[in-house]
Amino acid sequence: MIALKLIIIVIVAYLLGSIPCGLIIGKLRKGIDIRQHGSGKIGGTNVMRTTGTKFGILTLLIDGFKAGVAVALAKVIIGDTSIVIGSISINWQVAQVMAGISAIVGHNWPLFAQFRGGRGVAAYFGSMFWMVPLAAACVLTVLTVIALRTRHMSTGSISGAITSWCVMLPLTIIYGSPLVYFLFSSLIVLLIIYQHRDNISRLRRGAERRLW
Repeated sequence: MIALKLIIIVIVAYLLGSIPCGLIIGKLRKGIDIRQHGSGKIGGTNVMRTTGTKFGILTLLIDGFKAGVAVALAKVIIGDTSIVIGSISINWQVAQVMAGISAIVGHNWPLFAQFRGGRGVAAYFGSMFWMVPLAAACVLTVLTVIALRTRHMSTGSISGAITSWCVMLPLTIIYGSPLVYFLFSSLIVLLIIYQHRDNISRLRRGAERRLW
């Protein structure tokens, strides 16, 4: 029974993550495919550059919300059900991580947008909001401050993600936050950095696009 629930969670989370909010907003707002403009991504930053700041922020919020919904649903679907395999307990926390990963994968490689999506930052924030709110708050705070100061959303995104990992480390070691959440953070932070590899290259050359 729990195996079936986990399969349902993964599928639902991926489909939720695959909803191409930025692509939809770009078409509704300006009648364009934002994948043909700017970075070619469908995340909030490219929407911001293409259709305006408020629509970019709206995209970021929706992208975070859809991942958050996936993680919240995971706990509801699993409930108190758990199974022990070896020394590993498969419970609602593991289900949340599976949902978070699936939603982020769906956002980055969406089924409904020819697998051309975003970079996963907003979806990561939305997932962490339901798992470890403190880490999510750190992502949002650091991202916002650094992005506004440098006018490089990529710098803010990478810094926010790394900061969340730095917060998760003591929370896990000292305060007993579930290890599976720390593993989730570690994996997704590495993915976010990888997804920003082209931005990192431009930053090193001094050629990265600025906000506004």
